Amino acid sequence: MAITQDEVLNALKQCYDPEIPVNIVDLGLIYEIRFDPAADSTPEPKQDVAVDMTLTAQGCPEHVNISAQVKARIEQLPGVRNVTVNVIWTPPWTPERLSPDARKQLGIE
Repeated sequence: MAITQDEVLNALKQCYDPEIPVNIVDLGLIYEIRFDPAADSTPEPKQDVAVDMTLTAQGCPEHVNISAQVKARIEQLPGVRNVTVNVIWTPPWTPERLSPDARKQLGIE
């Protein structure tokens, strides 16, 4: 059974930027999730997952660790074969991407 975007986003809510006490989904760091069926995955079909994400600032010293967290967390989902994490800078992250929950956690409401 194919995994869904919601399942991936729920898994990624366990990933945090160590400097900000809000998960990366609520921070608005995840831009896109793509799924491709893995042709050679029989008898149980699997999927390859690609994630486009950003960070709150270019040059963030935690970019390698956060990307590794994302990859590892998605790889734990059943039905996933490979995960690719692309850190992109366009469009740049802005505080407007924060979810209402993140705003409350950070005292921005």
